[in-house]
Amino acid sequence: MLTFLTEFIKHPKTIGAISPSSKKLAKKMVETICFENAQCIVELGPGTGSFTKELMKRKERSTKLILIENNGIFYGKLREQFEHDPSIIVIHGSAEDLCKYMSALNIEKIDYVVSGLPFTSLNPAVSSRILRNVKECLEDGKFITFQYSLVRKSFIQNYFEDITHEKVWINLPPAYVLSCKLGNVRAI
Repeated sequence: MLTFLTEFIKHPKTIGAISPSSKKLAKKMVETICFENAQCIVELGPGTGSFTKELMKRKERSTKLILIENNGIFYGKLREQFEHDPSIIVIHGSAEDLCKYMSALNIEKIDYVVSGLPFTSLNPAVSSRILRNVKECLEDGKFITFQYSLVRKSFIQNYFEDITHEKVWINLPPAYVLSCKLGNVRAI
């Protein structure tokens, strides 16, 4: 918790919250994933691993889990935590380069992208590059993200036409989980 708060103070625009996500939010984030059929799950901005823990509990042993973390402190902790699990790949880099990472890993299809990124505080150009990469790599899968408000829902809808959302009250602050699928939409 102290590491999270320290990193928030140093990087408020990219961390986006003062505390890690609650267990309730983590469970809600992964509840629509069909773990039996998922071959590859990507998590963007895993931070201290609140969602990662839920993904690890439920994923099949053969399912690849790719964690992309931009923060060096969080990346180091995640890498150390998962260095002995061959099904988990921890990447220190930007979600803007998702397609490049998938190409380098010879992964052609992602089933789910789970995101802890704070689109409300990220630069809109950065958000656009991230969402374009997710859309390009996801094909017929699902993008699951959470936000503290719905102010960016219409922005995300430029990339994912089919969006449902649900509020999780037991989180600090309460958050919306957005479950997004591709449709015939324009990209900006």
